Amino acid sequence: MPGVTLDYRTAFELAPVGLVLSENRLMQDCNAQVLAMFGAERGQFIGQSFELLYPSSDEFQRTGERIVASLDRHGYYADNRIMRRLGGPRAGELFWCHVAGRALDPARPHAQGIWSFEDLSPQRQQLKAALTPREREIAALLIEGLTSKLIGKRLAISPRTVDVYRARLMKKYGAATTPELVHKLMLG
Repeated sequence: MPGVTLDYRTAFELAPVGLVLSENRLMQDCNAQVLAMFGAERGQFIGQSFELLYPSSDEFQRTGERIVASLDRHGYYADNRIMRRLGGPRAGELFWCHVAGRALDPARPHAQGIWSFEDLSPQRQQLKAALTPREREIAALLIEGLTSKLIGKRLAISPRTVDVYRARLMKKYGAATTPELVHKLMLG
């Protein structure tokens, strides 16, 4: 953009991914890309809980717990998850999103953070089958290639419980094997 002074605020606003600054799981600032991704106006974000962006309150709660349990020693966390668009022509649509962030103080994971959001829907279509919140979480982790044991550890559930959910997903998607299920999940 000719004539634009490159500074930190300009870089934040024009970043090619959605960015959000947070305090105690409330959105304090965001850039234009995240607003476009979620079909929202700045006033719908600032001072609001991230809960708006989740398909359910339960998923918001469990993701918050998972972030606390999974932060690395530097305060970093990343995953792929299902999020919900707020407005625009696709309001209410569920879509795959890569979320990565950093807690500024790893000892207080939700106190202050910097989060990036990348819309994965061009690569992964939204889920067509009606899935429960737990099925969506497990589907996302299966797509990442995690085993039942690793999924169980990440979600703080037993690997056997993961296998039960995997079997439900396979039935819903008419998949005979896990690789076939992953393929169908990625196609939507």
